[in-house]
Amino acid sequence: MTPYLFLDRDATLIRDTVYPRDPAGVELLPGAAACVGDLARLGFLVAVVSNQSGVARGFITPAEARAVDARFVELFAQASGLVVRCWYCFHGPADGCDCRKPKPGLLLQAARHFGHPVGADSVMVGDKPSDLDAGRAAGCGLNLLFAGDWPAVHAHILERIA
Repeated sequence: MTPYLFLDRDATLIRDTVYPRDPAGVELLPGAAACVGDLARLGFLVAVVSNQSGVARGFITPAEARAVDARFVELFAQASGLVVRCWYCFHGPADGCDCRKPKPGLLLQAARHFGHPVGADSVMVGDKPSDLDAGRAAGCGLNLLFAGDWPAVHAHILERIA
C-alpha cells in the first residue's frame, strides 16, 4: 500500500500569519520543502490539508485564499521540485461540515483523489491537536505534532519506516 504524508499548511509548512491573505507574505518554514520532497521521493503521496475558516468568518475572500495557495504551491515547487496538491476547508467551526479537522474529510478527499486507501503506514503532521485527531480518524498510524523542527520530523518518519 502507498503511504500518505498529510500535512497541515499554516505553522507547519509556512510561517503562520493568521488568516493569510497576501501572497507576498507566504514564507516557507526552514527545511520543510527539502524534507517533504525527500519523503515524496521515498514513495509517500503528499497531500496538504488545511482548515481556512478565515473565508467563512469574512476575514479573507475566496480569491485571496486561492492566491495564497497558488503562491504556496509555487514556492514549494521551486524549493522541493514537488508540485503539491492541496485540500482546504473554508467552513467555520460551527458549520458542522465533514471536512474541517478534527474530522477526517479533507484527508479522505485526498485519498479518493489519489485512489488509494489511507493505511497505518500513513503520516499526518500538523501543529494542532485537531490535525492529529483528523489523522487518527482517517487511519494514519503516525500523527506528529510539529514543533518547528523539520529535520527532527524527517528523522522520526525515516526511523518509523526503516
